[in-house]
Amino acid sequence: MFQRLLVANRGEIACRILSTARRMGLGTVAVYSDADVHARHVRLADQAVRLGPAPAAQSYLDIEALLAAARLSGAEAIHPGYGFLSENARFAAACRDAGLIFVGPPPEAIEAMGSKSLAKARVRAAGIPVLPGYEGEQQDLETLEARALEAGLPLIVKPAAGGGGKGMYVVRAAGELRAALEGARRLAESSFGDGTLLIERFVPEPRHIEVQVFADAHGACIHLGDRDCSVQRRHQKLIEEAPAPGLPGPLRARLRGAAVEVARGIGYRGAGTVEFLFDGSEFYFLEMNTRLQVEHTVTEAVTGLDLVEWQLRVAAGEPLPLTQQQVRLNGHAIEARVCAEDPWRQFLPSAGQLEIAAWPQGEGVRVDAGFDSGDTVPANYDSLLAKVIAWAPERGEAAARLAAALERTRIAGVHSNERWLARILRSRVFLEARHSVALLAQRAEEFGAREVPTDAQLVLVALAVYGEGRGANPWSARDGFSPNLPGRFELTLRAGAERWRVRLACEQGAPQAASLEPLGAADEPSGELRRVALGAARSSDEDVEAQLEGVRQRARYLRRGARVHLWLGAAHHEFDIDDPRSRSFSAEHASGGLTTPLPGVVVAVNVEVGATVRRGQTLMVIEAMKMEHGISAPFDGRVTHIHFAIGERVPEGRELLALSPADDATS
Repeated sequence: MFQRLLVANRGEIACRILSTARRMGLGTVAVYSDADVHARHVRLADQAVRLGPAPAAQSYLDIEALLAAARLSGAEAIHPGYGFLSENARFAAACRDAGLIFVGPPPEAIEAMGSKSLAKARVRAAGIPVLPGYEGEQQDLETLEARALEAGLPLIVKPAAGGGGKGMYVVRAAGELRAALEGARRLAESSFGDGTLLIERFVPEPRHIEVQVFADAHGACIHLGDRDCSVQRRHQKLIEEAPAPGLPGPLRARLRGAAVEVARGIGYRGAGTVEFLFDGSEFYFLEMNTRLQVEHTVTEAVTGLDLVEWQLRVAAGEPLPLTQQQVRLNGHAIEARVCAEDPWRQFLPSAGQLEIAAWPQGEGVRVDAGFDSGDTVPANYDSLLAKVIAWAPERGEAAARLAAALERTRIAGVHSNERWLARILRSRVFLEARHSVALLAQRAEEFGAREVPTDAQLVLVALAVYGEGRGANPWSARDGFSPNLPGRFELTLRAGAERWRVRLACEQGAPQAASLEPLGAADEPSGELRRVALGAARSSDEDVEAQLEGVRQRARYLRRGARVHLWLGAAHHEFDIDDPRSRSFSAEHASGGLTTPLPGVVVAVNVEVGATVRRGQTLMVIEAMKMEHGISAPFDGRVTHIHFAIGERVPEGRELLALSPADDATS
């Protein structure tokens, strides 16, 4: 066994690999970009080496910088994690040429499966079902467009060298095809350094089933069961489970056998995943990921194995620890990916400092986190914060355990999706295993409906703020004390576009009654005054508790200036304390200014100054956190200014372009 391991990655997976390496007694080396200088994976390693600036192309994708870091630190082996260079045959070959052990398959196996086009041709020749499409060498847009129309609609366009759902576009109408090809090529080149595309028939509502395979250098090749990864948004997996529910026994056996055949046929070594689409009656080969998967954790939970340890041992030349007959699957495990994105704003990625990242604990619950409280989430990379995994003897209990764990999670400072994920886990369609990859598109409104704060939550926020202002003597109280009169505490709260005035009536330094009323834009009441029965209340630095309408309620809260977070049961709400004396008014919307809410790079400008545009028309495309985001016109009008060109980096909050309304344009 080698003695020192360099992890050529960042975030959650780097932390995960470092944990196993340290448990095995290996020396550990982290690498980092300027955006990650204080990151959690850097803190966990014995040594850390700077690679370069924040852009991945100048840091985590720089092969020479990684090899230099290995030489500098004395590392004997490199683990690529997933993403970045994990499926790059050139990187695997460069490690071998430099005398380093690459913890992964040989370059030839990566090459065989690294191109989806070549992989499909190889698998088709082996008699394994493959969806029809085009994966040829003619890659000019005109040829791709013609071949796509020959294949028929609907279809899907994807990068041949890609992974992780990046750059995939579903095309349902011929008019969408050229834009999809151009968008897929842009992301293929920026994310994978290879603009080759493939086209295949789109199956509208399949399940995504995959098989974990493992092989060593001594000829052994086995599977470790299957997984279902059908809960996806924009082709990005969000909830994964093992084993895949509801598969007929003979089909499951055939599926696992096909995966082992694929791996054995290319002389595979190490951990790999063979992915299939299942249409309810037949499965079709999708791709092989020649690396450790994000969702390897659910396989670990049902097998009791450490797949990273297996990877390290196989890379060191050891045989597989178990034969196929010795592998045992026990119970059911489900994983949810907690990401820095806002489910209530079209899943816009979020970046910034984590004011709090309180991860759940409990029986059967595991958390693989890449960030702690106080860490900064960069805008340069993907949005994954952590993975929460739950195991139980049966599937329904695992889903309930995971949903409850997500609802105990507290994140502030960036937007996150854990409560949205919990809704999916508690839905009947998921619990009955009737879901497909189309689930989130079909039920977007059901899962994405924003919760309106309850009266109890509003009163608890007021009690928390009131309690913060009280000291050990009456002079520090904030209840408007007057001799012989009851005290009163009042504040205005805002959540999104909604505003409320909340009042607490206080006697002898304690709230005795509460009332609230919704407010309009000019602070006038927009609804009837509501009274809330209030009993004994108390608060501390993190908790607030009160008897409300006869029910004892206890919530966690966090206040940072005028922003208050409240966690009560499954709900998490953000409130702003609205002070009319400091309220600022913006003419941005009236003037048609369009800004970006997070840093990014302009990858397309679809209009010119003077162009007339329609409401909803895509004017500009920004790439941020490895996803493309269209900037759409909020109304009919005319473009008056364009402030950024293709390739320019846009700071957060900067105006991208400006429109004049249609009536101004006409005049």
